[in-house]
Amino acid sequence: MKKQGIVTRSTGSWYDVKTEDNIKYQCRVVGKFRLGTLKITNPVAVGDRVEISLEEEEGIANIIKIHNRENYILRQSPRKKHQLHLLACNIDQAIVIMTISFPKLKQGFIDRFLMMTEPYNVPVIIVFNKMDLYDEEDLEIYEILKEIYEKIGYKCFLVSSVTKENIELLETELKDKITLIGGQSGVGKSTLINCIEPTLTLRTDDISDYSGKGQHTTTFAEMFDLSNGGYIIDTPGIKSLAFSHFEPMDVAHNFREIFIKSSECKYSDCLHREEPNCAVKKAIENGEISELRYSNYLQIIEEIEDQNYWERHTDM
Repeated sequence: MKKQGIVTRSTGSWYDVKTEDNIKYQCRVVGKFRLGTLKITNPVAVGDRVEISLEEEEGIANIIKIHNRENYILRQSPRKKHQLHLLACNIDQAIVIMTISFPKLKQGFIDRFLMMTEPYNVPVIIVFNKMDLYDEEDLEIYEILKEIYEKIGYKCFLVSSVTKENIELLETELKDKITLIGGQSGVGKSTLINCIEPTLTLRTDDISDYSGKGQHTTTFAEMFDLSNGGYIIDTPGIKSLAFSHFEPMDVAHNFREIFIKSSECKYSDCLHREEPNCAVKKAIENGEISELRYSNYLQIIEEIEDQNYWERHTDM
């Protein structure tokens, strides 16, 4: 017997699939599935709409077909830098959870997260959690970042999963949508999800007293129903994001304000560094484009160029 369903959890070699009749099956993958020419570590991801074939053993099935994806989010594999890992598919939006402190803000992570979503036109909301711990300086930093990102079209929210301040505003954004939620370890992602959906009891850990860094509490991606309608996809905490599958021009095309301004540059292949008559550089000088964003843009490009350089020379 065959059924249609959606992948709700990915643990590596096994996938949980919820079918149209609301029954969950543990599934294995039958056959080889590809994502174009990309080398991926996992052929199926949470959010995939699939066709399964039931086995004789109750509750067990095989995934035999993946239906066309509306979009997908992938990242460079943290273990295999020449391969990519699918985080989720067929999502309406994504949320990146950050903190100004506890742990200390790593602003560059926001732009790296956006580099995962922007190529696939996935809307992103930037949520700054733990506002109950912020001092006046932290709040000033939030206002600066809010101005930078809302100016280029990303919504920003300041919330607390402890006092529940602004949680209702966030719940409204989640209603009736499939939302991927990501962030670095320690930002309170699982605690915030538990706050949004009290029926869930995701495991949470405190920040390490020794390192000041967060500890991973989510080990695999999983989709959860929301009581007020919609779904959230919880993903493992991300330590870092790299982009070996991109070329420098891909970065230029996916910093949206840089891409828009680049149409005024003298050269169509301008990377906005030392090229003459660069409209992007002029926009940075007059304050149209954030120097902070531009600095992160340059850093990502340099990392890609360095990696490409060493790959070429080690292959010789």
